[in-house]
Parts: sequence; structure tokens; C-alpha cells
Amino acid sequence: MATGDDSQVAATAHHWSGREARLLRHALRLSVRAFAGYLGVAARTVAKWESGGALTVPRPDTQAILDTALARAEPEARRRFDLLLQQSDEPAAPGVSGYDYEAWADDLDRTMACLGRQEFPLARTLLDRWLRRYQPNSNDTRGMYLYGRSLRLLGEVQQDQGVIHGPASAEQTYRKALRVFTELNAPRRVAQIELKLVVLEEMAGRLDSAARHYESLTADERLSEHDRTRARLWVGTALSKRGLNESATRHIVPAIQEFETLEEPEDWSIAHQKLALAHRGAGNLTQANHAIDVALTHRVNDTPLQKVRLETAHAHILLSDRATAGSGFAMLDRCARISTRFGLLHQLQSIDGIRRAFERQA
Repeated sequence: MATGDDSQVAATAHHWSGREARLLRHALRLSVRAFAGYLGVAARTVAKWESGGALTVPRPDTQAILDTALARAEPEARRRFDLLLQQSDEPAAPGVSGYDYEAWADDLDRTMACLGRQEFPLARTLLDRWLRRYQPNSNDTRGMYLYGRSLRLLGEVQQDQGVIHGPASAEQTYRKALRVFTELNAPRRVAQIELKLVVLEEMAGRLDSAARHYESLTADERLSEHDRTRARLWVGTALSKRGLNESATRHIVPAIQEFETLEEPEDWSIAHQKLALAHRGAGNLTQANHAIDVALTHRVNDTPLQKVRLETAHAHILLSDRATAGSGFAMLDRCARISTRFGLLHQLQSIDGIRRAFERQA
């Protein structure tokens, strides 16, 4: 039982959301599956909490389970949890007034939920509310931190909509966020945005450069193991787009294994989607169909963007076989309608490119 200062640490989490649950798991140094067993809940429940983040609030009985789990944790684990809470919160403002930081942080949580549903107009409204009002001030640490987060989220909106280059694009917005987090000396945030900028390189078709930059980030200690594994996966994606499918597979398969070890079901499923396309590019439709079936069966989130990505990949494989080409074109039509509805410009361009390539072969 905790006593003295330890009990004070144990009382830190007065409110549980998916965010705090994830931090407790990390503090206990448990995988998703092991943490679920520790709590006595299903692994999919833990994955759902963490996917929803601060917007997911466990039921009252589960909140009590989390209270108990924190209380019976070893003192060192409780100290790690307390430290993680402090590090993941926005830093305190050094006496700067005039902005409601709590409301701003709440709007950023809502923006993240909007991004998951591809509700781009509402996401932009929430971000513009603060980006237009805030005057950057290097003495205002908390405000600058929120400003940097807002820029990053705006970049993600622009990226998902396919606005990747130009004066009002994801690239320019990410570079602004990069300058903010560099000034704040936040190396993890800086590295995450550097990774985002490489994704834009890949989206723009600069595949050689993207593959090289992804490769360098796979060993970047500023990034979490999860982000480094994503970089490894995306090396394979860039190589596959260049037609170097055997080399791509040599990066994608280890990434799949690492996602399994990390118990990251969503990325594990996405990696199988990437593997399916590499097999298709190599002409191995049997393995391509197997990998896409795994991705379809085990998908975690069914957001419009992920649905379009997954079904576009499936259609690409179906189009590679004359016997299933008709189904492939029908699936592309469905993906195009979803992309149009949600303003997924980059996905529309990809769908159009696939369609034109196969229509020329017909």
C-alpha cells in the first residue's frame, strides 16, 4: 500500500480518459495485451481507449479499476506515470494572460476527433479560432506550445485534403510548426514534424529522397519506437512506389513484426495493406490477396480516409486480374464518391491515376 509521498503520486490521475490510460500503460511498461490482462478487460477495449485519446472516457466501473491499478502499482511506476502526465501536458504559462489555454487545449482535442472523422471544415474552424487570435510570444511558453500544436494539426488537415505544396499548404504549415518547436527545444515534436515533411515528399512523388529520409529517421532516437517503426514501413512504401518491390518487402515485413511486438493493431493492419501492394507490384497476386485479406479482416478504424486507402489498395489488386477487374473498377468508383464527399483530393488523384493506367491496358 502506498504511503507518504507515494500516495500523493497515486492520486495524480483524478480523471481517466484514453490519454491517461495510455500513459499508465507506458508507466507500467506493459504491452496493450498485457495491460488489458492486468486490468481484466479486453485488449480491444484498451486499443479503443488509446485511439480515442482524451475524448474517450471509460465507464465509471472501469475508472475504478484504473484507480486501483494505479494505487497498487510499484512506487517507481507511479513516479513514471506522474512524470509522463507532466511531460504530456502543455507547459505552464509564465505569467502570461489574455488567452483561455484550457479552452484552447479542449478545442485541439475536438480538432483531433474531427480529423479522425474527416470533418475538415469544423476542424479548420476550431483551429482558426486560435491561430488568427494568437500573437506568437517567445516568453509565453504554454501559448507557443499550443500554437505549435495548432499549426501541426492544421498541417494534418491540409495533408489529408491533398494540399501539400504552395503558400497555404501542409508543407508551409509544418515548417512554421517546426520553427516553433525548435524554439521551444522540443526535440520529439521537431522529429515528428520532420517525419511529416518526409511524408509530403512521398506524396509529391519525390520517392528517392523520401526513402533516404525515412531511412535516416528509423534510427532517430528523438522519435519513439512506434514512430521509428512507422518510418521503416514508409521506406518500404516509397520503394514499392518506385517499383523496387522486393526491397520494399524487406522493410515492410520487419515493420509488421515490430508492430506486432509493440501491439499496435492499427499500424499492423495498415502494414499488411502496404505489403499487399508490394506483392501486387512484384506480380504475386496470391500473396497480395492474402495480405489484403489480413488488412481487411483486422482493420481497427473505419474512418472515411482509411476506408478509401484500404479499398483503393484492394481495387488495385483486383484490377491486376482480368477475372476480377470489373469488381476493381466498381470499388474505385465507390472510393471516388467517398473521397469527393469528404474532400480527399490526394486520394482522388491516386484513384484517377490507377483507373487511367488500367483503362489503357484494357
